[in-house]
Amino acid sequence: MINLIGNLPLVQTGAGQMTTTFITFGLIIAVFYFFIIKPQNRKQKEAQRMISELKKFDKVVTIGGIRGVVQAVKDNTVVLKVDDNTKIEFTKTAIASVVEKHESKSEKIDASSGEEKDN
Repeated sequence: MINLIGNLPLVQTGAGQMTTTFITFGLIIAVFYFFIIKPQNRKQKEAQRMISELKKFDKVVTIGGIRGVVQAVKDNTVVLKVDDNTKIEFTKTAIASVVEKHESKSEKIDASSGEEKDN
């Protein structure tokens, strides 16, 4: 690639090495953006969306590996039921993933009526 850039008339002037250096750094920055920064931003937005959509009776896993069912969602915290009589309060950012989303009765009715329409 440097040979291709070196053959350009603009590069053959006295500022040839400077132009090659700028092009190389530009390519490095582009690679970092598309392979590191952009996917990380996408992952962060996805995690924020998951946390904002938490609701009661969703089954979740925390970053510490604790599995439980959401009993209450507060401003910055979530109360998880981990056993029959055990409830633990976590910050929302401690939720690693939602294992199973709880569907309300209205969502189940909509889903079943939608399936009947498709048949």
